[in-house]
Amino acid sequence: MPLPFQLDHINLWVLEDGEGWTLVDTGINREEVRAAWEVLFAGPLKSRPVKRVIVTHFHPDHMGLAGWLTEKFGVEMWTTQTEWATASNLYVDGDPEHTTRARDFYHAAGFGVDLMAEVDKRQNPYPKRISPVPETFHKIEDGDIIEIDGLDWRIIVGTGHSPEHACLYRSEDHILISGDQILPKITPNVSVWPQFPEKNPLDLFLTSLDKFRGLDPETLVLPSHNWPFRGLHERLDQLAHHHDERLDDVVRACAEPLNATQVLGHLFKRELDSHQLFFAIGESLAHLHYLIGQGRMVKETGPDGVDLFQASN
Repeated sequence: MPLPFQLDHINLWVLEDGEGWTLVDTGINREEVRAAWEVLFAGPLKSRPVKRVIVTHFHPDHMGLAGWLTEKFGVEMWTTQTEWATASNLYVDGDPEHTTRARDFYHAAGFGVDLMAEVDKRQNPYPKRISPVPETFHKIEDGDIIEIDGLDWRIIVGTGHSPEHACLYRSEDHILISGDQILPKITPNVSVWPQFPEKNPLDLFLTSLDKFRGLDPETLVLPSHNWPFRGLHERLDQLAHHHDERLDDVVRACAEPLNATQVLGHLFKRELDSHQLFFAIGESLAHLHYLIGQGRMVKETGPDGVDLFQASN
């Protein structure tokens, strides 16, 4: 399905399930995506009803049309507790970025006058990108077994990219629906956000990768972006190595004290638009927080309220 971003598509999965279909993820709440679903329901999916909608995590390209689809077919959304709660809070919160907390967060990260103006202009896009979040849902948890078309799919929860991201693994023929947790070409965004300014999401992400190392190395991975692939263990190693290299880059950059915005320039060499900027500063802070947790970095808040980071001796 199409996305209106630089990453211009998302893979959604339709699974045969007895007399119906199980959908995994839904696409963003846009008219062209609804229209694409309607074409499918009038064509290839016409012979059976949708039985349930499984959502891997709260991001709008995944949960965006869950409310519309569940209402259309009178079925439940299946997702984890934390992803549902996060989506519900963001959907009803009119503007979480226009708060003193957000301004303090980005000031501490080193935003100057021009960048703070971007903070002031920033609106919460979530309610526009998602249909109403279902008020009730079927809760799934790590280790749960879901039977789909007579075959067992095990829920494997990953963290770091989102708080309780559900992946689905079918051990009978080694198929993993990985959502955004494991992608073949790009690295999942792992960021610190104003709502949880002291969080260490990179530690959560790297730790949760180990949960997938016990799967068959020739598992067919069905990601949310780019093509399906084999070579799961190799990809896990690549993701870990990528972050190791970036962490070393940050340590070298912080031989002298830098704020998070200055560190950002060492991690992202290309020019960033305002949308990408907020994800990039979140990633910069994620790497800094991880290094603090490892004892490789120290933080000191200056008299102007800006946090400065320096590599430990």
